[in-house]
Amino acid sequence: MSFYQVNIPSPSKKQISFYLSRWEGFQNYKLQENALNKLFLQLCPKNEMIEDILLKVSTLNDFYSTNIFSVFPIAEHILKLKIDRRLENNDISLVDDIKKVSISGKIKNFYSFATKYCSHHKPYDFPIYDSYVDMMLRYFQYKSGFSNFKSSDLKDYSKFKKILLDFRGAYHLDDFNLKQIDQYLWQIGKEYFPKRY
Repeated sequence: MSFYQVNIPSPSKKQISFYLSRWEGFQNYKLQENALNKLFLQLCPKNEMIEDILLKVSTLNDFYSTNIFSVFPIAEHILKLKIDRRLENNDISLVDDIKKVSISGKIKNFYSFATKYCSHHKPYDFPIYDSYVDMMLRYFQYKSGFSNFKSSDLKDYSKFKKILLDFRGAYHLDDFNLKQIDQYLWQIGKEYFPKRY
């Protein structure tokens, strides 16, 4: 079945509440999220020591399977950026600075990882980008035209955040924060378009 033939219920308060309730029942996701919150918000909230950053990069890479094969260059890159003040100020251009890392002389783009790293410091200000969220935003744009964007705009973080806010506004979902919207989109993406490994 093609992407455009799938029939997904329209986003609504009822739909999102259902999926958020279901999220609470996924013990593995819930416990991983709790562990990440403890690490990022309590044990290592700052990014001033390479050891703290390495712990956070390694744990995110493991929990989210972000396919980073060498975590040290990324931790070193984050340390050099001195990101704490920019996180405090909700500077979303930080994602674009974190995502580009030089490894063995080649520039790598770790966009999804960079959104996750920022989001785990400031979950309500930095939404997470991943392939399921990308797919569902494109799906609902096709179904309802809730926002005018190109697929490539989803890889531009400031545009991505604006598209998520457009989605929330168009479907009258202002009762939900961006983290909850992300959890909803991720779940339906995984449910309706599961990856074949």
